[in-house]
Amino acid sequence: MREIRYLEALSEALREEMRRDSKVIVLGEDVRVSMRGVTKGLLQEFGPDRIYDTPISEAGFTGLATGAAMAGMRPVVEYQINALLFVAFDQLVDQAQKLRYMMGGQGTIPVTYLVPASGARRGLAGQHSDHPYPLLVHMGMKAVMPSTPRDAKGLLKTAIREDDPVVVFAPSALLAMKGPVPEEEYTIPLGRAEVKRPGDDLSIIAVGPLVPEALKAAEQLAQEGISAEVVDPRSLLPLDHETILASVRKTGRVILFDDSNRTCGYAAELAAVIAEEAWESLRAPIRRLTRADVPVPFSPPLESYVLPSRDRLLQEARALLAKV
Repeated sequence: MREIRYLEALSEALREEMRRDSKVIVLGEDVRVSMRGVTKGLLQEFGPDRIYDTPISEAGFTGLATGAAMAGMRPVVEYQINALLFVAFDQLVDQAQKLRYMMGGQGTIPVTYLVPASGARRGLAGQHSDHPYPLLVHMGMKAVMPSTPRDAKGLLKTAIREDDPVVVFAPSALLAMKGPVPEEEYTIPLGRAEVKRPGDDLSIIAVGPLVPEALKAAEQLAQEGISAEVVDPRSLLPLDHETILASVRKTGRVILFDDSNRTCGYAAELAAVIAEEAWESLRAPIRRLTRADVPVPFSPPLESYVLPSRDRLLQEARALLAKV
């Protein structure tokens, strides 16, 4: 199977969906020149009537996308930086997310929000390193975070076809990753997690950019005689309870490896689900390995201290199994 980069997989998904459905349009800052690379070549193929450069006003063009969706289009909105979601929060959660309910189901809001620079990456500091997916999930917005090029393409195509707003988080740390992607048509349903590596002693539930780190850690643990299973939720909301709980019930031990804040973060929700639905299977307390409840520092040593890492995951896993 051919291998392409994560960013190329997103671009390919967008191109295929625009060819499939003439109602799919793209809007955002500098999408015609493709600052991030996702929209590269789309202007030449689809023309200015479907590729819209917008002013630097996230609230403005996020609201524009909602109106376009209500008028029958299927907009894909690209944001340059994850933190810019904050200035569009009212349009996202108080308008797009709620309008279908407010209209009594008489209309749909098929908007896809693509965030191709989410999460921390070395040296981006506080205002460019937030990972706000727990905030949107808390408000009931469908959200996905692919960890591989194959998942990126399949989930973006599904998101574009949804009749509800969907946020697609594409972590900065993964954009250059290469991986196998089928050339034939495929989609990946929302609400479907995947076991990336089977194991028997320990479940590592890893989210987004931490999935590759969890897989590397599992490989190292295997050399030490510890069989770690790595589960990738992929779909943050809706969440696949069945796959996650099946893993925890099999191993009895779990580490939640998540790049959002510890307090009210996504790992906290996963911990609650496991405690409520698989308490009888746990052989040890649930462990959460997350970022600290502080802005991400610019200083590299401090940055490493507050962010979750593979080394800390290995320490947690060894400590958890040492008590057996």
